[in-house]
Amino acid sequence: MESDEVTLREQLFHNRVRETIICVLLFTSLYMVSYLILTHFKKTAEFITDDAEDAAANKIALWLCTFTLSVAVCAVLLLPISILSNEVLLAFPHSYYMQWLNGSLIRGLWNLVFLFSNLSLIFLMPFAYFFIESEGFAGSRKGVMARVYEAVVLLLLLALLVMGIVWVASALLHDNIARKSLYDMWEYYLPYLYSGISLCGVLLLLLCTPFGLSRMFSVTGSLLVKPRLLEDIEDTLNCTTFEEATLSRQIKYGRTSCWVKLDIETVKREYQAVQNKRIALEMRRKASAWQRNLGFPLAMLALLAMTVMCVLMVCFNVLELLFDEGAMPRGMDDPHLGMASFSMFGSLGAAVQVVLILYLMVSSVVGFYSSPLFTSLLPRAQDTNLTQIIGNCVSLLILSSALPVFSRTIGITRFDLLGDFGRYNWLGNFYIVFLYNMMFAGLTSASLIKTVTWAVQRELIRAFGLHKLPLTVSRSAVPFRLLLASGLSKIQ
Repeated sequence: MESDEVTLREQLFHNRVRETIICVLLFTSLYMVSYLILTHFKKTAEFITDDAEDAAANKIALWLCTFTLSVAVCAVLLLPISILSNEVLLAFPHSYYMQWLNGSLIRGLWNLVFLFSNLSLIFLMPFAYFFIESEGFAGSRKGVMARVYEAVVLLLLLALLVMGIVWVASALLHDNIARKSLYDMWEYYLPYLYSGISLCGVLLLLLCTPFGLSRMFSVTGSLLVKPRLLEDIEDTLNCTTFEEATLSRQIKYGRTSCWVKLDIETVKREYQAVQNKRIALEMRRKASAWQRNLGFPLAMLALLAMTVMCVLMVCFNVLELLFDEGAMPRGMDDPHLGMASFSMFGSLGAAVQVVLILYLMVSSVVGFYSSPLFTSLLPRAQDTNLTQIIGNCVSLLILSSALPVFSRTIGITRFDLLGDFGRYNWLGNFYIVFLYNMMFAGLTSASLIKTVTWAVQRELIRAFGLHKLPLTVSRSAVPFRLLLASGLSKIQ
């Protein structure tokens, strides 16, 4: 009997050590990738300065930002890893080499991401901002520790202010719960605060994702070679090369003739635009026929198919919410991996769910940075200061930590939320969940229809040469008969 007890304890110990090693290896890999990303965007001048104190403070803040970004990436991968782990265990139920992939490991990952998300949003990122902005208290000795003391004091004051606001909000909503003592801060106030932050993240995803889904078509189109109907690339390239040479001579001599002077800065901007156009035309000329005529349409069809699939899944989830209480998002204690697939279409449906979740995350990031409110946060290679890096890390963490709740709420997956992710107060409200699904389906459908119709008409106008008209041509001023007549005349 005692030997069985010892064997069970040893097994639990080995399982815990194995899960810890796996989590450390995963987080270390994400940390290295995040550090490479941030070093690509950071402004090098802030880390190579004559002031060693500023350089050290900036390096510490960069390490904290790297930690936060790695937590954000891990939050994005939570649902895909969980769904794929379940399918792997279904495919290899008795494999010895897959025994390490179990519900305890997945539940531990969810709890660690929730813990580190709270730590980064509430403590690390505010500390990093105060740390790089502080100079030490008046009369204190200058140095890194003086900055640390000032940043800690400011962080404590901010924490008191935020906790007071949270207490007032809880008192207005739940008077009896607000009377709890401060000893319940970790068990109640911090999850309540993070629940509010997650709600803001889910609302931000509601606004950014439909806009990002429509922007994905133009972003992808800028990265691929577009086919042009009825266009002579050689003729256009020759005209662009001649225009570039003319602007180059104007920049060199500063005048169009012996008496007409030019605004050099304006000419330089025009020269840069023409040069970029020439490079794009040369890339299109070098592209193969398959790449030019097949790659772009296939990419657009893939984006359209994924967007339509998301809308259809949300509409189906709305119907389920009306007739099935099990469609409501909820938390669970044990994921029960390897027992049944979380998709009615099996492994193929699970793979589609993973692709759609990642597609929605990319679309939300594109929509976030395309929004006029957050365009200033868009990072630039080797020219992003630390304040912007901190703002980007906080924004990405809010979006990514809300992604599991967002995906489950709109019905992209049936994998219920694990750990503290399922304790959010608003998840059990039917009206909030139903209205959220309706708004997402409506906004996405409207953005998709608008994007597709405008893109088709714009390409037709460009293909038939109507964009070269001297007057501005509006969409309503170009009927289909004019497009057809112009196309026939070009063909003849």
